[in-house]
Amino acid sequence: MTDQLRRRLGLFDAVVIGLGAMIGAGIFSALAPAADGLLPALGIAAVVAYCNAMSSAWLAARYPASGGTYVYGRERLGPFWGYLAGWGFVVGKTASCAAMALTVGTYLWPDHAHLVAVAAVVLLTAVNYLGVQKAVWVTRIIVAIVLIVLAVVVVSSFEMPRQPVSTLAAGNILQSAGLLFFAFAGYARIATLGEEVRDPARVIPRAIPIALGITLIVYAAVAIAVLGVLGDRLGSATAPLADAVPAQLAPAIRVGAAIAALGSLLALILGVSRTTLAMARDRHLPHGLAAVHPRFGVPHRAELAVGAVVAVLAATTDLRAAIGFSSFGVLAYYAIANASAWTLGRRVVPAAGLLGCAMLAFALPLSSVIAGAAVLALGATLYGVRRGFRPATRA
Repeated sequence: MTDQLRRRLGLFDAVVIGLGAMIGAGIFSALAPAADGLLPALGIAAVVAYCNAMSSAWLAARYPASGGTYVYGRERLGPFWGYLAGWGFVVGKTASCAAMALTVGTYLWPDHAHLVAVAAVVLLTAVNYLGVQKAVWVTRIIVAIVLIVLAVVVVSSFEMPRQPVSTLAAGNILQSAGLLFFAFAGYARIATLGEEVRDPARVIPRAIPIALGITLIVYAAVAIAVLGVLGDRLGSATAPLADAVPAQLAPAIRVGAAIAALGSLLALILGVSRTTLAMARDRHLPHGLAAVHPRFGVPHRAELAVGAVVAVLAATTDLRAAIGFSSFGVLAYYAIANASAWTLGRRVVPAAGLLGCAMLAFALPLSSVIAGAAVLALGATLYGVRRGFRPATRA
């Protein structure tokens, strides 16, 4: 049995995986909470995401291995920072997986949302277990469906009466940007799959900006359309995209939201399992999780472990709490990515990304900041305790 992954993914596949992670449930759920100053906030979130994307691309080209910022922080800043990035990613994104699963349940069968969420986790864990190529094919289908649904929202919104807008540049713009950043964060999935990408030095720096650019165009079009229809009612809408279209189209939009959440969940499980693999190789997590299936070429034990934890969370947690907690962890993860990129000799973009991550993280709701900071502190404590008993080892 080997613990090395196969390089099977080209540029198109990498872009699709990034789109599947970004153009997902975030656009269906984040617009209402981020209604205050929506369009300026979208611009701020996009700028921070671009800086993070470029830092990630440069680092992924230098270190084309599974694990993303866990690897970059370890190699550029030291073992502790790599570990902290990996801890923040695995914990935060595991919560995000649960949030996406609950989004599926909420849209498809609200009275039994937790049951549907668990079923979705089990199904997509099985898809990932069968191999990354099969996951890419499923992601392609989901991305195509979601893009069609979002196009329907934009086009059909022109048939709806327009509403006055005072939320265009009001309220807590930074907090809105922090919430909207949650919808952009999927480009890391491309970097965490670096060990499975062909010619990563060329493909990854191209795939990340392409996927991010397409996502920004789609999000901007949808945000302008929904804001024009709902106006000041956007902040109180429970399903803003469904409310922004004629009534006969609303059921299709709800189904599209569930499919989008499935796409995000698929890509999230893919990324979290690869970071778990990398941390298990270095024995920051149980080393048995580093095994790669000899037939399917995937970290099957890591995927099963991640799926089991997400299923438990999906059965027991609250959607809003999971999203807020995840956002803080993701921003901490990218802060370490930007600090790592700074050491490559590139200064302006990593510095802007690091500052942006810090501002957005601490602009989030106070409960999210406290919970996120507490979990990062717990991770740091566990690292210190482990080092006290045994020196850290590296694969």
